Amino acid sequence: MSSFRLSRIPAIDTALKLVTISAVMFAFVFVVMVPLYNVLCDALGINGKTSSQVYTAVPAAVDESREVTVQFVVINNDGMPWSFAPTTRVMRVHPGAANGVVFTASNPTDQSMVAQAIPSISPSRAAAYFHKTECFCFEQQALAARDGAEMPLQFIVDQGLPRDIRTITLSYTLFDVTDTVTDGLAAR
Repeated sequence: MSSFRLSRIPAIDTALKLVTISAVMFAFVFVVMVPLYNVLCDALGINGKTSSQVYTAVPAAVDESREVTVQFVVINNDGMPWSFAPTTRVMRVHPGAANGVVFTASNPTDQSMVAQAIPSISPSRAAAYFHKTECFCFEQQALAARDGAEMPLQFIVDQGLPRDIRTITLSYTLFDVTDTVTDGLAAR
């Protein structure tokens, strides 16, 4: 039985094979699996991912016969010192109607910082019916030391939302991305 050999010394041969297999596995995970996961989430509407694109509203009648509860939840990622909260935690909305809420953020530190808010919708199948026409999550948010800001969110719950979904939870996780900003902090 013949086997593929990279070296005449068995221990070196085994080590080289293991390093090669590890490199191929690592590349497969990041080059193939991450984009495939994102495509599947977009196609199937799973994992509560919302679009990071501005939704352009189309004229539609408001469904006054139906109300949907929208809850707003915020979470700061580990190490994010900002205070971050919605001015309204729960809204009752009619599908098809334009709605708005304001989130407030303040940077209590002595340094300028940049944050990025990542949204998630629950239940995940409601994500395809929750359209943001304006959102602070579309861009990174810069705050100077000891500064604060109001950050608006404008949204529409689509009339096509399945009738069995009566409550939608929009959750934002706020991340400190100051170290990833290469061109300096934007003035606010």
